[in-house]
Amino acid sequence: MTGAPASAAGGTGRPAPGGKLGAAAVNQASLWNIANILTMLRLVLVPAFVVLLLQDGGYDPAWRAWAWAAFAVAMITDIFDGHLARAYNLVTDFGKIADPIADKAIMAAGLICLSALGDLPWWVTGVILFRELGITVLRFWVIRHGVIPASRGGKMKTLAQGTAVGMYVLALTGPLATLRFWVMAVAVVLTVVTGLDYVRQAVILRRRGLAGERAERARPRSGTEPGR
Repeated sequence: MTGAPASAAGGTGRPAPGGKLGAAAVNQASLWNIANILTMLRLVLVPAFVVLLLQDGGYDPAWRAWAWAAFAVAMITDIFDGHLARAYNLVTDFGKIADPIADKAIMAAGLICLSALGDLPWWVTGVILFRELGITVLRFWVIRHGVIPASRGGKMKTLAQGTAVGMYVLALTGPLATLRFWVMAVAVVLTVVTGLDYVRQAVILRRRGLAGERAERARPRSGTEPGR
């Protein structure tokens, strides 16, 4: 139950008190909705994944299989929580903040642990983390001018990163070990290319926003006569 009175929920057919403010309060999704619960689960899985991956020095195939399972669940919840939030109007302020944190935390944990174990070069981890942190800074830089939507390339980048890290978590040998190298190579290329494209879009968006602000300031105010 939301705790809203019947009239606010549409029981009497009269508009909710307070106009738009009242409607916004009624429509505000609960913190404990399925989308947020999945995001919380992903946050909890981050330390669990690290512990499982580093058990027995980090080289036990069985523990690494369990770590892969935790990582896979985290990646799957990443797909569903955002979809559920948008499809069923479950977007909350908590979700807006926690969802990207959970995404970056599980990926960063995997990359750092793999590099610490010597399975992945540190420069690969550095490139990916630098890109992710840099894009976060860019979002704040242009947020008052607008939001850059997720691109198809960005989604492919996320898929490639998740697949590559998951393959490195597993104790693979032979052709599969070679395959994961190339999957990670594709992920790095997509990371750099989409990052540069995001920078380009951010610069264009900011220029347009500043140009609009200058035009707004130069426009005569309503009711003001020329020359006065």
